[in-house]
Amino acid sequence: MAAKSQKQEVLMRPGPSPEPLRLRILKGNPGKRRLPLNEPQPPIPPAMPEPPPHITGYASDEWWGIGPALLRLGILTECDIAAFSAYCHSYGQWRMAAEALARMQAGDPLMNAQIIKSKYGDAVANPLVSIVRKHAGDVVRYAAEFGLTSAARARLSAGGFAPPSPPSKFDGLLGGSVVPMKPRGDEDA
Repeated sequence: MAAKSQKQEVLMRPGPSPEPLRLRILKGNPGKRRLPLNEPQPPIPPAMPEPPPHITGYASDEWWGIGPALLRLGILTECDIAAFSAYCHSYGQWRMAAEALARMQAGDPLMNAQIIKSKYGDAVANPLVSIVRKHAGDVVRYAAEFGLTSAARARLSAGGFAPPSPPSKFDGLLGGSVVPMKPRGDEDA
């Protein structure tokens, strides 16, 4: 039994989930840890791809409104299309449910459509309220994955991509490669 629990601990690492390299670069590497620049990167599409057939209405508006910006930042890769589709779909569902609830609330100034009558005449919680809440939670969760929430943006560096700094004489010492230095006599030139 103890061996099984040790194996589970190895599979489930504590701490935050790993982030894509592009997001780590945008954040500015606050811990100054060496970034794995040889990390395999999925290809970035040359242009914003067409949305899948199930992305319609408000979801399509979100696809074309946010997608091109994510593509320009290099965050939306070919591997992220399914997750971005899920984000857009949740956004569309949330928006439709929220509008339906708002229409109901306009006609119910007393209870604000939080409680409705069941077919038996009993007062029950309006199912639209939980649908709106569920999809809003999904939207925020997916949005955080793409850096679309204010908290996620606050973690990004203000300048975006910074040009690489000139190599230091100490670069590569821990990684095994050595950066060649100028000979001492070339300092005046």
